[in-house]
Amino acid sequence: MDSLPVLEATVPFNAPNGGKPGKTWYKIIGDLSPSPNSTTPLPPVLVALHGGPGAGHQYLSPLTDLYLSHRIPIIFYDQVGCGNSTHYREKLGDTSFWTFDLFLAELDNLIDHLRLRSRGFYVLGQSWGGMLVGTYAARRPAGLRKAVVASGPASMPLYVQGMRGLVAGLGEAVREVLERGGARGSEEYKRAEAVFYAKHVCALDPRPEDLEQAFRNLREDSTAYLTIQGPSELVVTGSCKDLEGWKDAHNIEVPVLILNGRYDEMTDLCMEPWFRTIPKVKWVTFENSSHMNHWEARERYMQVVGGFLTS
Repeated sequence: MDSLPVLEATVPFNAPNGGKPGKTWYKIIGDLSPSPNSTTPLPPVLVALHGGPGAGHQYLSPLTDLYLSHRIPIIFYDQVGCGNSTHYREKLGDTSFWTFDLFLAELDNLIDHLRLRSRGFYVLGQSWGGMLVGTYAARRPAGLRKAVVASGPASMPLYVQGMRGLVAGLGEAVREVLERGGARGSEEYKRAEAVFYAKHVCALDPRPEDLEQAFRNLREDSTAYLTIQGPSELVVTGSCKDLEGWKDAHNIEVPVLILNGRYDEMTDLCMEPWFRTIPKVKWVTFENSSHMNHWEARERYMQVVGGFLTS
């Protein structure tokens, strides 16, 4: 990373009804400036949207490979509510504040600040970020060239339905503890939950440090996660529980790549509506991978994403 061109900065972002001045922290991998005397058009930039909500940018660090292999400049950023951006712990449970419009306004603010619309840009969203990307692309933003929905569900009800099937496949003892759910703070429940995470969230042992940072971010400030998702991946009680993002996906005009893992918590059941609805779409499932397929199938992942973006 030390040898790469890297710029870290912030842009003001005053969240609607936020009640205080705000900012979005971002990091650019690659040089966005044109070469002196160059007449070659500038390549589009990839903007990476992390999951959670509230997981922060660090666990998406493998995407730096796309700059090394395909010379695609990449912009990472922390969404408001986590990491180096403004936190709003006082907004816990405020579903009128924590909305898709909030996060998409933040994304637009960053894109306009960096003047990406004229040169063109790509968006890649992982998990919650993929949900944002699907909604964003359906709004047909100026300058968007291509989009990647990486393990982001098209339907939260189908996500929950698929999750039940995954839990049932963990064995009777684990299933019984997770379905009972009432003692979520108990050691018994934590052990059962760890079994689920090891198979369907990240199968690497030990988990990469950058991914551990995502979990620390969520523990440090779970305001957005608790309000939008709920208490855990397995229990969806937040404001997104009835979301059906695929219903607007027919409005997407740019090519879209859909990704998930064979053992992903984002099962084919909740990903398929994207594929059925988006006009120009490709779907790739990584074998022997779970939710963190950009770590677990890293080389193949970058080949697929890099090839899609540059073709």
